[in-house]
Amino acid sequence: MDLEAVRTFAAIAEAGQFQKAAADLAITQQAVSKRVAALERALGVRLFTRTPRGAELTIDGQAFLPHARELLRVAERAAASVRAGRRPLRVDVINSRGAVSGLMRGFHHAHPDIDLDVLMLLDIETAVSAIRSGTIDASFRAVAMPGRPLPADIDSARVLDEPLQLLTGPAHALADATSVTVAELVGHRIWMPGIVPGSEWGAYYDDLAAEFGLTIESTGPNFGSDALLDTIADTPALATFMSEQTRLVWPSGHGLRRIPITDPTPVYPHSLLWHRDNPHPALPTLRTHLTPTPDTPTTPTWTPPWALPR
Repeated sequence: MDLEAVRTFAAIAEAGQFQKAAADLAITQQAVSKRVAALERALGVRLFTRTPRGAELTIDGQAFLPHARELLRVAERAAASVRAGRRPLRVDVINSRGAVSGLMRGFHHAHPDIDLDVLMLLDIETAVSAIRSGTIDASFRAVAMPGRPLPADIDSARVLDEPLQLLTGPAHALADATSVTVAELVGHRIWMPGIVPGSEWGAYYDDLAAEFGLTIESTGPNFGSDALLDTIADTPALATFMSEQTRLVWPSGHGLRRIPITDPTPVYPHSLLWHRDNPHPALPTLRTHLTPTPDTPTTPTWTPPWALPR
């Protein structure tokens, strides 16, 4: 379908006159008439009725108008996807309260001149498809997952290890511990509602449970972090895993405890994914900003065997 004819149709519908649409589009009225005639032939319907007041949409024209506007929006998004220097850097994060969001806040503070869009996609397949299509420029994920290698045109680098802590209510058997080993968690119920089967975080917790014989339950609906905190506070038999860098606020009466896990400390391995041919000028700045500083963990750590190396 000729997008210029569609654009002309939408301009006439907005202006209500062929002459006004011609002026808005900076073309002749004859060109406007020819484009509309060609579009009507292609569709097999009349789109406008001429009246003394100008041009009115027919019933078919009214039906076509919202689709015409959506076609033009899609065309603009398609063009914007390759005009990298004229749009914000778009980055996908796994959640809004974790360490990765903190990384992006730090990047924004360090580079306030770079326009930035931060969004959250559901799973790694969606994120990879969005990277390959140019919808986003980069994504934070735990890769590569077992049996699901990244496409050859996607590059990645491990940029952050996020340590997990145990979160308990005041009546939990481990609530008064200053730290716990992974072995001490055996036999305790770890409740993680919202784990999506087949997701990278699902694979992470499956491997963590299998490696150390832990009981990790994902039963029940996920009503969000507030409901999770309420349940943990009120249920002595339940605990949950929470990143030590996750920002949470709860009522003072909950009496929740955040307890470090040691020997080893489970860490969630975040990697940055991007398309190797992505031309956005801010992407190299982001990658440089996220280049990890070599460090030596004070305690042993654990990641799944499929995590990218540091």
